[in-house]
Amino acid sequence: MAKKTRKKLGLPPGSLVFTGKQKIDKVLINYLEYDQENYRTESPENDSFATLHQPVDNLVQWYDIRGLHDLEVIQKLGTTFHLHPLVLEDIADTQQRPKYEEYDNGIIIILKALTFNTTEIRVKTEQISVYLGPDFLLSFQEDKTDLFHLIRERIRLSKGRIRKKHADYLVYTLLDIIMDSYYIILDKIELEIEKLETNIIENQDKNCKSEIHQLKQEMMKIRKCIAPLREAISRFSKSEHDLISENTKVFLRDLYDHNVQLLDTTENYRDMLNSLQDLYLSEISFRMNEIMQMLTLITSIFVPLSFLAGLYGMNFEYIPELHFKHGYFILLAVMFLISGSMLYYFKKAKWF
Repeated sequence: MAKKTRKKLGLPPGSLVFTGKQKIDKVLINYLEYDQENYRTESPENDSFATLHQPVDNLVQWYDIRGLHDLEVIQKLGTTFHLHPLVLEDIADTQQRPKYEEYDNGIIIILKALTFNTTEIRVKTEQISVYLGPDFLLSFQEDKTDLFHLIRERIRLSKGRIRKKHADYLVYTLLDIIMDSYYIILDKIELEIEKLETNIIENQDKNCKSEIHQLKQEMMKIRKCIAPLREAISRFSKSEHDLISENTKVFLRDLYDHNVQLLDTTENYRDMLNSLQDLYLSEISFRMNEIMQMLTLITSIFVPLSFLAGLYGMNFEYIPELHFKHGYFILLAVMFLISGSMLYYFKKAKWF
Protein backbone atom coordinates (compact mmCIF):
# COMPACT_ATOMS: atom_id res chain seq x y z
CA MET A 1 0.00 0.00 0.00
CA ALA A 2 2.94 2.31 0.65
CA LYS A 3 3.99 2.23 -3.00
CA LYS A 4 0.46 3.09 -4.09
CA THR A 5 0.35 6.00 -1.67
CA ARG A 6 3.66 7.38 -2.99
CA LYS A 7 2.13 7.71 -6.45
CA LYS A 8 0.21 10.76 -5.20
CA LEU A 9 3.01 12.21 -3.10
CA GLY A 10 3.59 15.88 -3.93
CA LEU A 11 0.68 16.15 -6.37
CA PRO A 12 -1.95 18.88 -5.93
CA PRO A 13 -5.48 17.99 -4.68
CA GLY A 14 -7.71 16.69 -7.43
CA SER A 15 -4.90 14.98 -9.35
CA LEU A 16 -6.24 11.96 -11.21
CA VAL A 17 -4.02 9.00 -10.26
CA PHE A 18 -5.05 5.34 -10.36
CA THR A 19 -3.66 3.66 -7.23
CA GLY A 20 -5.08 0.15 -7.63
CA LYS A 21 -4.35 -2.93 -9.71
CA GLN A 22 -5.72 -3.30 -13.21
CA LYS A 23 -8.29 -6.10 -12.97
CA ILE A 24 -9.81 -5.86 -16.44
CA ASP A 25 -8.32 -5.38 -19.92
CA LYS A 26 -10.86 -2.87 -21.22
CA VAL A 27 -13.27 -0.62 -19.37
CA LEU A 28 -16.85 -1.90 -19.65
CA ILE A 29 -19.81 0.48 -19.54
CA ASN A 30 -23.41 -0.56 -19.10
CA TYR A 31 -26.10 2.06 -19.65
CA LEU A 32 -29.62 1.64 -18.32
CA GLU A 33 -32.52 4.10 -18.37
CA TYR A 34 -35.96 3.64 -16.91
CA ASP A 35 -39.07 5.15 -15.45
CA GLN A 36 -42.41 3.58 -14.53
CA GLU A 37 -43.34 2.87 -18.18
CA ASN A 38 -40.01 2.84 -20.07
CA TYR A 39 -36.92 0.66 -19.94
CA ARG A 40 -33.82 0.54 -22.14
CA THR A 41 -30.28 -0.75 -21.77
CA GLU A 42 -27.15 -0.91 -23.91
CA SER A 43 -23.36 -1.14 -23.67
CA PRO A 44 -21.83 1.93 -25.37
CA GLU A 45 -18.20 2.26 -26.39
CA ASN A 46 -15.91 4.30 -24.18
CA ASP A 47 -15.76 7.18 -26.65
CA SER A 48 -19.51 7.40 -27.33
CA PHE A 49 -21.18 7.16 -23.93
CA ALA A 50 -21.37 10.93 -23.61
CA THR A 51 -23.88 11.14 -26.46
CA LEU A 52 -26.34 9.07 -24.45
CA HIS A 53 -26.66 11.60 -21.70
CA GLN A 54 -29.73 13.55 -22.73
CA PRO A 55 -31.53 14.45 -19.48
CA VAL A 56 -35.28 13.73 -19.50
CA ASP A 57 -37.64 14.60 -16.68
CA ASN A 58 -38.38 11.64 -14.35
CA LEU A 59 -36.18 9.32 -16.43
CA VAL A 60 -33.39 7.71 -14.39
CA GLN A 61 -30.15 7.19 -16.31
CA TRP A 62 -27.69 4.74 -14.78
CA TYR A 63 -24.13 4.36 -16.07
CA ASP A 64 -22.25 1.43 -14.57
CA ILE A 65 -18.51 1.51 -15.26
CA ARG A 66 -16.34 -1.57 -14.62
CA GLY A 67 -12.60 -0.93 -14.60
CA LEU A 68 -10.87 2.15 -13.18
CA HIS A 69 -7.44 1.96 -14.81
CA ASP A 70 -8.37 4.02 -17.90
CA LEU A 71 -8.08 7.55 -16.58
CA GLU A 72 -9.10 9.00 -19.94
CA VAL A 73 -12.55 7.41 -19.60
CA ILE A 74 -12.92 8.73 -16.07
CA GLN A 75 -11.87 12.19 -17.21
CA LYS A 76 -14.46 12.11 -20.02
CA LEU A 77 -17.13 11.13 -17.51
CA GLY A 78 -16.07 14.03 -15.31
CA THR A 79 -16.35 16.45 -18.20
CA THR A 80 -19.71 15.08 -19.38
CA PHE A 81 -21.36 15.08 -15.95
CA HIS A 82 -19.50 18.12 -14.53
CA LEU A 83 -17.89 16.14 -11.71
CA HIS A 84 -15.66 17.94 -9.24
CA PRO A 85 -11.93 17.07 -9.59
CA LEU A 86 -11.93 15.75 -6.02
CA VAL A 87 -14.69 13.31 -6.98
CA LEU A 88 -12.60 11.97 -9.85
CA GLU A 89 -9.60 11.70 -7.56
CA ASP A 90 -11.58 9.65 -5.02
CA ILE A 91 -12.93 7.34 -7.71
CA ALA A 92 -9.47 6.54 -9.08
CA ASP A 93 -7.93 6.14 -5.62
CA THR A 94 -8.88 2.58 -4.63
CA GLN A 95 -7.32 2.99 -1.18
CA GLN A 96 -10.11 5.29 -0.02
CA ARG A 97 -11.93 4.45 3.19
CA PRO A 98 -15.75 4.36 2.98
CA LYS A 99 -17.01 7.94 2.90
CA TYR A 100 -19.86 10.26 1.96
CA GLU A 101 -19.35 13.68 0.39
CA GLU A 102 -21.79 16.30 -0.89
CA TYR A 103 -21.25 18.77 -3.72
CA ASP A 104 -23.49 21.42 -5.22
CA ASN A 105 -24.56 19.26 -8.14
CA GLY A 106 -24.15 15.76 -6.72
CA ILE A 107 -23.30 13.29 -3.99
CA ILE A 108 -20.59 10.62 -3.92
CA ILE A 109 -20.54 7.53 -1.72
CA ILE A 110 -17.52 5.22 -1.56
CA LEU A 111 -17.67 1.78 0.04
CA LYS A 112 -16.10 -1.66 -0.22
CA ALA A 113 -17.57 -4.84 -1.68
CA LEU A 114 -16.27 -8.03 -0.02
CA THR A 115 -15.75 -11.61 -1.16
CA PHE A 116 -14.51 -14.47 1.02
CA ASN A 117 -12.26 -17.26 -0.24
CA THR A 118 -12.94 -20.27 2.02
CA THR A 119 -9.90 -22.14 0.69
CA GLU A 120 -7.38 -19.41 1.48
CA ILE A 121 -9.47 -17.98 4.36
CA ARG A 122 -9.02 -14.50 2.95
CA VAL A 123 -11.33 -11.55 2.41
CA LYS A 124 -10.87 -9.67 -0.86
CA THR A 125 -12.08 -6.08 -1.19
CA GLU A 126 -13.26 -4.12 -4.19
CA GLN A 127 -13.90 -0.39 -4.11
CA ILE A 128 -17.34 0.73 -5.24
CA SER A 129 -18.03 4.40 -5.95
CA VAL A 130 -21.56 5.71 -6.49
CA TYR A 131 -22.19 9.25 -7.71
CA LEU A 132 -25.73 10.62 -7.57
CA GLY A 133 -26.65 13.50 -9.85
CA PRO A 134 -29.98 15.02 -10.97
CA ASP A 135 -31.88 11.92 -12.20
CA PHE A 136 -28.68 10.12 -13.19
CA LEU A 137 -26.35 7.81 -11.36
CA LEU A 138 -22.77 6.71 -11.98
CA SER A 139 -21.43 3.53 -10.37
CA PHE A 140 -17.80 2.41 -10.58
CA GLN A 141 -16.54 -1.12 -10.00
CA GLU A 142 -12.93 -2.33 -10.12
CA ASP A 143 -13.60 -5.79 -11.53
CA LYS A 144 -15.59 -7.03 -14.51
CA THR A 145 -17.81 -9.11 -12.23
CA ASP A 146 -21.18 -7.38 -12.10
CA LEU A 147 -22.18 -6.94 -8.46
CA PHE A 148 -25.49 -5.34 -9.43
CA HIS A 149 -26.95 -7.89 -11.86
CA LEU A 150 -29.80 -8.67 -9.48
CA ILE A 151 -30.73 -4.99 -9.37
CA ARG A 152 -30.75 -4.85 -13.18
CA GLU A 153 -33.04 -7.86 -13.27
CA ARG A 154 -35.44 -6.28 -10.78
CA ILE A 155 -35.55 -3.13 -12.93
CA ARG A 156 -36.09 -5.14 -16.11
CA LEU A 157 -38.95 -7.13 -14.58
CA SER A 158 -40.31 -4.05 -12.80
CA LYS A 159 -40.17 -5.77 -9.41
CA GLY A 160 -40.48 -3.73 -6.25
CA ARG A 161 -40.38 0.07 -6.04
CA ILE A 162 -37.33 0.90 -8.17
CA ARG A 163 -39.17 1.79 -11.38
CA LYS A 164 -41.51 4.06 -9.40
CA LYS A 165 -38.69 5.94 -7.63
CA HIS A 166 -35.95 8.35 -8.57
CA ALA A 167 -32.19 7.90 -8.72
CA ASP A 168 -31.74 8.39 -4.95
CA TYR A 169 -33.71 5.19 -4.32
CA LEU A 170 -31.49 3.37 -6.83
CA VAL A 171 -28.50 4.45 -4.73
CA TYR A 172 -30.18 2.88 -1.71
CA THR A 173 -30.72 -0.43 -3.54
CA LEU A 174 -27.07 -0.56 -4.60
CA LEU A 175 -25.89 0.08 -1.05
CA ASP A 176 -28.40 -2.42 0.28
CA ILE A 177 -27.26 -5.30 -1.95
CA ILE A 178 -23.62 -4.71 -1.02
CA MET A 179 -24.53 -4.66 2.65
CA ASP A 180 -26.51 -7.88 2.20
CA SER A 181 -23.32 -9.48 0.88
CA TYR A 182 -21.64 -8.55 4.18
CA TYR A 183 -24.08 -10.84 5.98
CA ILE A 184 -23.12 -13.70 3.65
CA ILE A 185 -19.42 -13.10 4.31
CA LEU A 186 -19.95 -13.06 8.08
CA ASP A 187 -22.01 -16.27 7.89
CA LYS A 188 -19.10 -17.99 6.10
CA ILE A 189 -16.68 -16.72 8.72
CA GLU A 190 -18.97 -18.03 11.46
CA LEU A 191 -18.75 -21.50 9.89
CA GLU A 192 -14.96 -21.23 9.86
CA ILE A 193 -14.99 -20.27 13.54
CA GLU A 194 -17.17 -23.29 14.36
CA LYS A 195 -14.78 -25.58 12.45
CA LEU A 196 -11.85 -24.12 14.33
CA GLU A 197 -13.54 -24.67 17.68
CA THR A 198 -14.20 -28.32 16.82
CA ASN A 199 -10.60 -28.87 15.70
CA ILE A 200 -9.25 -27.27 18.87
CA ILE A 201 -11.38 -29.40 21.19
CA GLU A 202 -10.99 -32.69 19.34
CA ASN A 203 -7.56 -32.56 17.70
CA GLN A 204 -5.54 -29.62 19.03
CA ASP A 205 -4.34 -29.20 15.45
CA LYS A 206 -1.10 -27.19 15.24
CA ASN A 207 -2.53 -25.26 12.28
CA CYS A 208 -5.34 -23.88 14.45
CA LYS A 209 -3.12 -21.16 15.86
CA SER A 210 -2.21 -19.78 12.43
CA GLU A 211 -5.84 -20.07 11.25
CA ILE A 212 -7.06 -18.12 14.26
CA HIS A 213 -4.50 -15.41 13.58
CA GLN A 214 -5.48 -15.33 9.90
CA LEU A 215 -9.18 -14.97 10.70
CA LYS A 216 -8.44 -12.20 13.20
CA GLN A 217 -6.61 -10.30 10.49
CA GLU A 218 -9.51 -10.78 8.07
CA MET A 219 -12.03 -9.65 10.69
CA MET A 220 -9.96 -6.51 11.19
CA LYS A 221 -10.09 -5.93 7.43
CA ILE A 222 -13.88 -6.35 7.45
CA ARG A 223 -14.25 -3.97 10.36
CA LYS A 224 -12.24 -1.31 8.48
CA CYS A 225 -14.82 -1.58 5.69
CA ILE A 226 -17.95 -1.57 7.87
CA ALA A 227 -17.12 0.88 10.67
CA PRO A 228 -16.53 4.02 8.52
CA LEU A 229 -19.62 3.16 6.48
CA ARG A 230 -21.79 3.81 9.54
CA GLU A 231 -20.84 7.48 9.55
CA ALA A 232 -21.30 7.71 5.76
CA ILE A 233 -24.81 6.22 5.85
CA SER A 234 -25.72 8.35 8.85
CA ARG A 235 -24.76 11.52 6.97
CA PHE A 236 -26.61 10.26 3.89
CA SER A 237 -29.81 9.61 5.85
CA LYS A 238 -29.69 13.02 7.56
CA SER A 239 -28.70 15.03 4.51
CA GLU A 240 -30.76 18.02 3.42
CA HIS A 241 -29.50 17.83 -0.18
CA ASP A 242 -32.12 18.44 -2.85
CA LEU A 243 -31.30 15.13 -4.57
CA ILE A 244 -32.51 13.06 -1.60
CA SER A 245 -36.25 12.74 -1.03
CA GLU A 246 -37.84 12.29 2.39
CA ASN A 247 -39.33 8.96 1.31
CA THR A 248 -35.87 7.56 0.58
CA LYS A 249 -34.51 8.65 3.97
CA VAL A 250 -36.77 6.09 5.66
CA PHE A 251 -34.97 3.30 3.79
CA LEU A 252 -31.58 4.86 4.49
CA ARG A 253 -32.28 4.80 8.22
CA ASP A 254 -33.07 1.10 7.93
CA LEU A 255 -29.76 0.68 6.11
CA TYR A 256 -28.03 2.41 9.01
CA ASP A 257 -29.60 -0.08 11.43
CA HIS A 258 -28.26 -2.94 9.32
CA ASN A 259 -24.80 -1.42 9.42
CA VAL A 260 -24.89 -1.16 13.22
CA GLN A 261 -25.98 -4.79 13.40
CA LEU A 262 -23.15 -5.84 11.09
CA LEU A 263 -20.64 -3.92 13.17
CA ASP A 264 -21.90 -5.59 16.36
CA THR A 265 -21.63 -9.00 14.68
CA THR A 266 -18.08 -8.22 13.60
CA GLU A 267 -17.13 -7.29 17.16
CA ASN A 268 -18.75 -10.48 18.47
CA TYR A 269 -16.76 -12.61 16.04
CA ARG A 270 -13.54 -10.86 17.03
CA ASP A 271 -14.32 -11.67 20.67
CA MET A 272 -15.07 -15.27 19.70
CA LEU A 273 -11.70 -15.53 17.95
CA ASN A 274 -9.96 -14.15 21.04
CA SER A 275 -11.81 -16.76 23.11
CA LEU A 276 -10.77 -19.46 20.65
CA GLN A 277 -7.17 -18.40 21.03
CA ASP A 278 -7.50 -18.71 24.81
CA LEU A 279 -9.23 -22.06 24.37
CA TYR A 280 -6.40 -23.28 22.14
CA LEU A 281 -3.80 -22.30 24.72
CA SER A 282 -5.87 -23.93 27.47
CA GLU A 283 -6.21 -27.16 25.52
CA ILE A 284 -2.48 -27.23 24.81
CA SER A 285 -1.74 -26.58 28.50
CA PHE A 286 -4.22 -29.25 29.56
CA ARG A 287 -2.67 -31.77 27.19
CA MET A 288 0.80 -30.87 28.44
CA ASN A 289 -0.36 -31.27 32.04
CA GLU A 290 -1.68 -34.74 31.24
CA ILE A 291 1.65 -35.71 29.70
CA MET A 292 3.56 -34.27 32.65
CA GLN A 293 1.24 -36.08 35.06
CA MET A 294 1.85 -39.41 33.33
CA LEU A 295 5.59 -38.84 33.29
CA THR A 296 5.49 -37.90 36.97
CA LEU A 297 3.60 -41.12 37.81
CA ILE A 298 6.12 -43.22 35.89
CA THR A 299 8.99 -41.42 37.61
CA SER A 300 7.36 -41.89 41.03
CA ILE A 301 7.04 -45.63 40.43
CA PHE A 302 10.60 -46.07 39.24
CA VAL A 303 12.25 -44.03 42.03
CA PRO A 304 11.92 -46.77 44.69
CA LEU A 305 12.70 -49.43 42.10
CA SER A 306 15.85 -47.57 41.10
CA PHE A 307 16.76 -47.26 44.77
CA LEU A 308 16.50 -51.02 45.29
CA ALA A 309 18.37 -51.77 42.08
CA GLY A 310 21.09 -49.29 43.05
CA LEU A 311 21.30 -50.61 46.60
CA TYR A 312 21.91 -54.19 45.55
CA GLY A 313 24.05 -53.14 42.64
CA MET A 314 26.73 -51.67 44.92
CA ASN A 315 30.13 -53.35 44.97
CA PHE A 316 30.32 -53.97 48.73
CA GLU A 317 31.40 -57.56 49.51
CA TYR A 318 29.28 -58.09 52.60
CA ILE A 319 25.69 -57.32 51.66
CA PRO A 320 23.50 -59.60 53.86
CA GLU A 321 20.91 -60.56 51.21
CA LEU A 322 23.42 -60.86 48.39
CA HIS A 323 23.91 -64.61 48.79
CA PHE A 324 20.27 -65.60 49.32
CA LYS A 325 19.36 -68.50 47.09
CA HIS A 326 16.10 -66.85 45.92
CA GLY A 327 17.17 -63.24 46.55
CA TYR A 328 16.71 -62.20 42.90
CA PHE A 329 13.11 -63.40 42.79
CA ILE A 330 12.37 -61.93 46.20
CA LEU A 331 13.68 -58.55 45.02
CA LEU A 332 11.54 -58.72 41.83
CA ALA A 333 8.48 -59.60 43.92
CA VAL A 334 9.13 -56.65 46.21
CA MET A 335 9.52 -54.38 43.18
CA PHE A 336 6.24 -55.59 41.66
CA LEU A 337 4.52 -55.20 45.02
CA ILE A 338 5.76 -51.64 45.40
CA SER A 339 4.72 -50.78 41.80
CA GLY A 340 1.27 -52.33 42.20
CA SER A 341 0.70 -50.61 45.54
CA MET A 342 1.63 -47.23 44.09
CA LEU A 343 -0.57 -47.72 41.02
CA TYR A 344 -3.48 -48.70 43.29
CA TYR A 345 -2.93 -45.60 45.44
CA PHE A 346 -2.69 -43.30 42.39
CA LYS A 347 -5.87 -44.78 40.94
CA LYS A 348 -7.77 -44.44 44.21
CA ALA A 349 -6.59 -40.83 44.51
CA LYS A 350 -7.81 -40.25 40.90
CA TRP A 351 -4.43 -39.05 39.74
CA PHE A 352 -5.06 -40.75 36.41
